[in-house]
Amino acid sequence: MKRFGVLVAVAVLACGTATTGSARASESAPSSGSCPTAEIFATDNTAIITDPADPRLRTRLTRFDREVRSTIRSHGARPGASTLLDGVFWSAELQRATYERSRAFDVNRVSAQDLHHIADVIRKQYRQEAVLTFRCLPRDAPDTDAVEIRADGVDATRLHDALVADPEARERLGGGSVTLDEQLVLVAPLADLPLARRFAENLGVDWEDAEIRYGDEEFVG
Repeated sequence: MKRFGVLVAVAVLACGTATTGSARASESAPSSGSCPTAEIFATDNTAIITDPADPRLRTRLTRFDREVRSTIRSHGARPGASTLLDGVFWSAELQRATYERSRAFDVNRVSAQDLHHIADVIRKQYRQEAVLTFRCLPRDAPDTDAVEIRADGVDATRLHDALVADPEARERLGGGSVTLDEQLVLVAPLADLPLARRFAENLGVDWEDAEIRYGDEEFVG
């Protein structure tokens, strides 16, 4: 992912409370229960994959799931559920889209400092170039500089085609991920929220139904 400086990104959301820092796109008030204490998006892949039919994209990352949960637990946090993701990212060097299979992990009872440390441990353990951390904050907090957009009805093929067709989005946003039940997960700088909205709407997203999480992002690398 170009914006992250790597083809693979790990995102960590550290939220102050279960309700702070998240809102429906049409509302200014937070949406109850929508922002977990923390979330880690991670992979063990180090290869560049450009073929959507590559068998490595069908892995369920079962062993990786167990290992990351163990890492989270061993550093004093409580691992929650995890979700398989299909990522599509733009490579400026290759001038084409690349693909990634990853998992999103819920994490509970963890401080921002410990999240930073866990992210660095995961980065080193799985030979990743960088890890993105995102502390979930109120929309108007001084440190809020990024958003995470979640919206239903987007698959990996649609995400790929939209990214390839939009030079500005692929340059500034870099890419995104979708769950296996077709929910878009897109992290973007707060300054690029209008671009992210346009990109999401071009994917067919109903912006009124999208969930927006606000926070502070940090690249750990």
